[in-house]
Amino acid sequence: MVKHQPLQVYERQLCLSCITGIYGCRWKRYQRSHDDTTKWELLWSLILLFTFCLLLVWFYFWWEAHNDYNEFNWFLYNRSGEWSDGTVPILATTAAGFTYIAFLMIGVTAALLTTVAGVISVNQTWGQEWDVIPISLQATGPFLHIGAVAAVTALSWIVAGQVARAEKTMFQVVVMLLYLSVLLGLYVLPLYITSPCIMEPTSLGPRPDVIGRQGAPMLAPENTLWSFQRALQMNVTGLEADVAISEDGVPFLMHDRMLRRTTDVGKVFPDRQTEEASFFNWTDLQQLNAGQWFLKDDPFWTVRSLSPHEKTLIANQSVCSLEQLLKLASYHNSTVVFRLRRPPADHPCYYSWINDTLQAVQRSGVPQGLVMWTPDEHRAQVRQLLPGLIQTSVEKLTPQSLHRSGISRLLLRYNQANAQDISDFSESHVNLTLYTVNQPWLFSVLWCSGVSSVSSEAPHVLKKVPYPVWLMRPNEYCLMWVSADLISFAVVVGIFVLQKFAPLQLPLASQLNLSLVFVLLLVLSPLPDVHAPLLLLLLLLPLLHSGIFSQLSHDQFESSARCFQAFFDKRHVVGQWQQLLGYDLVVF
Repeated sequence: MVKHQPLQVYERQLCLSCITGIYGCRWKRYQRSHDDTTKWELLWSLILLFTFCLLLVWFYFWWEAHNDYNEFNWFLYNRSGEWSDGTVPILATTAAGFTYIAFLMIGVTAALLTTVAGVISVNQTWGQEWDVIPISLQATGPFLHIGAVAAVTALSWIVAGQVARAEKTMFQVVVMLLYLSVLLGLYVLPLYITSPCIMEPTSLGPRPDVIGRQGAPMLAPENTLWSFQRALQMNVTGLEADVAISEDGVPFLMHDRMLRRTTDVGKVFPDRQTEEASFFNWTDLQQLNAGQWFLKDDPFWTVRSLSPHEKTLIANQSVCSLEQLLKLASYHNSTVVFRLRRPPADHPCYYSWINDTLQAVQRSGVPQGLVMWTPDEHRAQVRQLLPGLIQTSVEKLTPQSLHRSGISRLLLRYNQANAQDISDFSESHVNLTLYTVNQPWLFSVLWCSGVSSVSSEAPHVLKKVPYPVWLMRPNEYCLMWVSADLISFAVVVGIFVLQKFAPLQLPLASQLNLSLVFVLLLVLSPLPDVHAPLLLLLLLLPLLHSGIFSQLSHDQFESSARCFQAFFDKRHVVGQWQQLLGYDLVVF
């Protein structure tokens, strides 16, 4: 009979324990040629941590950039000439990399390199989108802060264990200073968190008007008559379109400079696919179908939700003229804002493009007070011919400059105006419209900031937002973060005291789980006695199944309960702990 000698368990080194545990699920340190953590192990731990944090920020960026996915796809189309949803592979690889490194940490080098390459590419081609991070933090900051405090509090068990078992005083001091610096920084972070949604409900302004940008392009082909009709069904107060001038001087709606993405020009005029749209006359444009591409490409994955009747209407859409749009807006008493693109220099209407557009406005019979005029060229001439048009600027100017130019409206991208700018324009009686606002969280932030109107490609989504996603009084937010800080501080002190006087020799994974138990106990302790044990049992079932509590002695449980009793004097918490875990705790 062969007698096996058990492997000798050594004191755990934090970096090495993390690496061996993450890669091999072996959180115990076994005998090897040397016991100290090597420089390579320390470096690799830092690389793992850096990659995880980088992927976390990268994933958060793309999650919050969902509002502008269509804009990103259009950038890709202008570069490649082919329309596709470029966000799908980015999101898939980012989510896979984040999940992979979070649970397995394998392939960290590849994940790090691809993420860095992605960051550089986005910074070069779509640099303005980085502004979505500080803007989104206005909506998520208060809640991310609570999550960060909870995470750092849970890590206190590991930190306290390492400090308690460390032999070098310098190591203890450095670790304690680093941990306490991070913890105290999180405690005071709310002093620097600003969100327009932290306000008194009585100060909330009216709901911003919604303008259908290109109609409702997620439900119908962009810049078509049916798209604008769908937008009006979503209770929009205005319509926004992109306008080009045909070769024979007819203003028509088209976002791209070429026709091949949104029409069947390749089928009708195969030799003119790459020709600029402005060099087609109106007769040729009317021969093109502007709806079948939407059913075929399904750019927003919404075709399956359409009825057969809607699909038939979409399949028969044609290129829409500006005059048709203005007549529709006049019938529904809806404002219209259009971005007029000047034809190329060799175009027959290069010099008459303003007059051609004004004539189309006059022929439509639309009230001038419903049309927002955006081109800066020849504004004086436009005022003489049609003085009732709403003069609108797409360039950010000071309120004083706008008033001197006779401009009463401003159309900007949502990242070009902060809360102070919105307040200044409102006080100066300048009507500000921000685009493109598709997500409820962004709509809520701008609503709380006091913006008067937004331009959206998803009016059907914003229609379901009758109130900001969240709104919190300042005193309620103050109570929330102060309570979280106090609970966190009490838990951290309790864990350090427990590790000092009753250290638990547990594997690193068990230490993480047990630290979560302490946090859960504190969170659930204010609940009624009937509800708290049930919720706590549901949360602890996975930990009970893992066998973590079988590694704790009676004395260790008693020490844990005494620690909680000393700091909180919550007798029913200890009773719940005793009842759920089946230990006879003699505390009182």
